[in-house]
Amino acid sequence: MAFNHLPAGVHDALAPLSVTPVTHSMPMAKNHRSDRTPTDTATRLTPGAVLDRLTSGPSRAARITHTEHLPPRAGRHAVWPDRIRPEVVAAVQKCGIEHPWAHQARVAEHALDGESVVVATGTASGKSLAYLVPVLSTLLEGSEAPNGRGATTLYLAPTKALAADQCRAVRELARPLGNAVRAAVYDGDTPVEEREWIRQYANYVLTNPDMLHRGILPSHPRWSAFLRALKYVVIDECHTYRGVFGSHVAQVLRRLRRLCARYGASPVFLLASATAAEPAGAARRLTGLPVVEVADDASPRGELVFALWEPPLTELQGEKGAPVRRTATAETADLLTDLTLQGVRSVAFVRSRRGAELISVIAQERLAEIDRPLARRVAAYRGGYLPEERRALERALHSGELLGLAATTALELGVDVAGLDAVLIAGYPGTRASLWQQAGRAGRAGQGALAVLVARDDPLDTFLVHHPEALFDQPVESTVLDPDNPYVLAPHLCAAAAELPLTADDMELFGPACPDLLPQLEAAKLLRRRTSAWHWTRRERAADLTDIRGEGGRPVQIVEAGTGRLLGTVDEAAAHTSVHEGAVHLHQGRTYLVRSLDLDDSVALVEEANPPYTTVARDTTAISVLETDVEVPWGAGRLCYGSVEVTNQVVSFLRRRVITGEVLGETKLDLPPRTLRTRAVWWTVTEDQLDEARINPEILGGALHAAEHASIGMLPLFATCDRWDIGGVSIPLHPDTLLPTVFVYDGHSGGAGFAERAFHTARAWLSATREAIASCECEAGCPSCIQSPKCGNGNDPLHKRGAVRLLTVLLKGAPAEKEAEAGGVAQGEGVA
Repeated sequence: MAFNHLPAGVHDALAPLSVTPVTHSMPMAKNHRSDRTPTDTATRLTPGAVLDRLTSGPSRAARITHTEHLPPRAGRHAVWPDRIRPEVVAAVQKCGIEHPWAHQARVAEHALDGESVVVATGTASGKSLAYLVPVLSTLLEGSEAPNGRGATTLYLAPTKALAADQCRAVRELARPLGNAVRAAVYDGDTPVEEREWIRQYANYVLTNPDMLHRGILPSHPRWSAFLRALKYVVIDECHTYRGVFGSHVAQVLRRLRRLCARYGASPVFLLASATAAEPAGAARRLTGLPVVEVADDASPRGELVFALWEPPLTELQGEKGAPVRRTATAETADLLTDLTLQGVRSVAFVRSRRGAELISVIAQERLAEIDRPLARRVAAYRGGYLPEERRALERALHSGELLGLAATTALELGVDVAGLDAVLIAGYPGTRASLWQQAGRAGRAGQGALAVLVARDDPLDTFLVHHPEALFDQPVESTVLDPDNPYVLAPHLCAAAAELPLTADDMELFGPACPDLLPQLEAAKLLRRRTSAWHWTRRERAADLTDIRGEGGRPVQIVEAGTGRLLGTVDEAAAHTSVHEGAVHLHQGRTYLVRSLDLDDSVALVEEANPPYTTVARDTTAISVLETDVEVPWGAGRLCYGSVEVTNQVVSFLRRRVITGEVLGETKLDLPPRTLRTRAVWWTVTEDQLDEARINPEILGGALHAAEHASIGMLPLFATCDRWDIGGVSIPLHPDTLLPTVFVYDGHSGGAGFAERAFHTARAWLSATREAIASCECEAGCPSCIQSPKCGNGNDPLHKRGAVRLLTVLLKGAPAEKEAEAGGVAQGEGVA
């Protein structure tokens, strides 16, 4: 790993914080293999002691705003159902597990009874073993059946990393069973020469919903033997299937069930999640089947110390002279450096790919100044890497070769990294579910663990570190998905028709919106009705009509101009903001400048450089109301929900100094506009309300704009989203409403349920927004309250006091919750 590509300015920004080398670590799991040096394990410390070392010194100690202690918990054992094959029980015992936890035995019992079941117990509670034991027992039974392939199982993971990790675990557990269990990963990284063997011989296939949608279902005749014998479908980390992605996956699963029925199979669904609210209901919406819930966690748990950390204010000034806190990126890099020096195995979760790269580079640079070999034990892990790069990093993490890792959510889900001692979370990840998922990566072998949430300088993070009850006294969010969204359902009806002609018998499976959509698809010449069935008649593949991740378009390839080497990819939807001409791109510790972006050929050419800045795209947004579904009086004002069309265009980018965030300049861009039809919540105020709030025309735009920014920042507390899933527009006189209006909309075609959730919780949501602005200590607005990191107008105009007065008057007219529900559909209807 090269260390000479750290952007200029990093050394100076980090200089005030000293790092003292120590040689202590936290306990490791007894059976965990590690390549730590002897000094790494000189002394073992509790999570609290590690936190004390991180906060040594007066400046560090003041950054902790709250510490939550979750005590250890004893486990409760049970016995496996007597229908489990003794060979499987022996294989489990050979791994050191003498008896199952009570919830594991219950899951196995339901699975063997043919009941679909969701296990929703804590991180590291043995959910994988709960479904693997009945699955392996059934596969072993089937392998002895004469003249037949026997039973098969399909495993779905949201990420390739998790599928690869689970494949290793299955093979290890099933080794004593010989050839009875033939597990294989089938995804985009699987070599072509292996795919035919998997289709013909594998009986435990691990894949992801994307491959199921694009590869397996359209080619179902080649998978007929596998599907005919399909006994179980395992859906791991099922809470991740939310919003547009979850709605797509729900329809992919219905297509799978339809094809299985065609081949005479009716598989049992086994779902698992460590962080699901109302797990049975969420699993039912996802699969379309009745699902039994097992949520009583009987596993033991080590002590968890969870600290909330607020970086200090600096002497720098941001936009409009606002005070600036030290960035969560710089703070997290320091903490990762300190933990690595202590020998504490740690993962730092970062929201962006660029942030993960930057944190790893800073930590490597700091470590190299103290112990150069130690710097090689820190790396970055993110999406967009080439497959061989990802696999190498996963092996290094499993072996203990890596002590510190800066990772995006690509590593958040379920990857079993036994022996991790600490987790750093650089910025609230958007939902409590994701927060606990990330915190649960540490302590997975039963040892004590430390988790630290490092706040970013924005309204929600600032609110949370000063209101810990919003994190620790609230349940995780309900899973929001809408399979009946016509933007989601339509392409899946086309894909289903291409797989097998659609008939009236399929209407119930695909939901109540299906009968109305089929004539529209006929009119668009996507389907053709012949006798009693609808057929796909086009030459192109129907499965290519949609990207189930909701991203759309071909991924943009990032190519090194001088060599032609492929560095990685970026989603088409993100290309305008991340790899535009002049953008700074980080890849495995090296810095590149984008020389050109060709949207027609989906290629961004880059060249290695060392600029003293990062880049942030600026955009403009216009919005028009297509249809108002619900309108509720809020005093003289109105709260509305309906369909809108959003037109967005990236128009320029800022160059910001690394770490400090100081703006160095702005460059114009010429990129095409993009339109989005989606769902939105919006509110209006009247002239009388403006007079009551003492809002004159000079400050009206700034007051609306500030309220819009803060409300977007606070919505993740009330909907299963983060601020990057949603957008907003504020206009002093909107042409459709003819009043001052603030819009907040879903950032996905057809909507994702977030705006509808905002509509139903508007009183609490906007009250929290007002409190977040009013309680901020700044004078005129800052990133902690009303400034937004993605504002296309450079956070201008903004008026903090005007926003508080405006929201105060608006909330005075808010109806009680019961009245609000009576004004529209019941809460949750149509969202699921």
